[in-house]
Amino acid sequence: MTLTVFILASVITVVLVVCIGWRWTDLKADDRLWARLVSIQPAEPNLFDSSMIAGLPTPAQRYFRFAIKPGTPLYTVAEIFMEGEFGLGNPAEPRYMPMNARQVLGLPHGFVWKMSAGRGVMRISGSDAAEDGESWSRFWLLNLVPLARAGGDSDHARSAFGRYVAEAAFWTPAALLPGENTRWESIDESSSRVTLTHMGMEQAVDLHVGDDGRPHKVVFQRWTNANPAKKFRFQPFGGYLSEFADFDGFRLPTRIEAGNFFETDEYFPFFRVNVTSIRHPAAHPANQ
Repeated sequence: MTLTVFILASVITVVLVVCIGWRWTDLKADDRLWARLVSIQPAEPNLFDSSMIAGLPTPAQRYFRFAIKPGTPLYTVAEIFMEGEFGLGNPAEPRYMPMNARQVLGLPHGFVWKMSAGRGVMRISGSDAAEDGESWSRFWLLNLVPLARAGGDSDHARSAFGRYVAEAAFWTPAALLPGENTRWESIDESSSRVTLTHMGMEQAVDLHVGDDGRPHKVVFQRWTNANPAKKFRFQPFGGYLSEFADFDGFRLPTRIEAGNFFETDEYFPFFRVNVTSIRHPAAHPANQ
């Protein structure tokens, strides 16, 4: 082996070791946050009763009656398992790739979404996550090459907050029951707005429901730089909900289509998934 080949091999080895360690660090951060969010699950949750929603706008009352059966323990943390498609392109060229993901959602504190998408040499994996004003997006190619990283600033955290408040309307309705930092107001006969505040952040989400209370659309103004200018600004974001199923007393959507510029000519549903399972993990014994 020549000296040049030896040096090149040594450099490649060092780079690989560094990348492996970096990826391991990302994975451990995901796991630690996941465990913290599970730990906020109420150990002995209250049971749902219609008196809890008295005084809410009529569409909001219909939503809660549809989404939560009487007597259901009000778990506010859920783990969601999903499969579907994730688009990296635009409406003209969506570039969908197959995806599997799992998520823990613990309003108001945060979430972790861990995904794997693509095939072969184009396999992408990583996570989006947020906790109490801190957030990150970290994605890797082949679990080895850093592909995209963002976070560590107020713009990213604000965008992440919008996402997981809206997703609570999908998957953790108990976390949106009236409270000190959660308020509901009427829009019209079929829609209500819920606004949540947490650690200086505020997000309003519009929930559209049918006559039976079934939520079929969630819309909000999201703080995001997903636009041609790559500048953070408010943009319409939203999703369509369908194919509901029962999970531990909650009736939740298992088909989600969502994207930027919702209900405009620029709408791109980059997120299209089917939920395969939702579970409500018990809090860690140390927190009970």
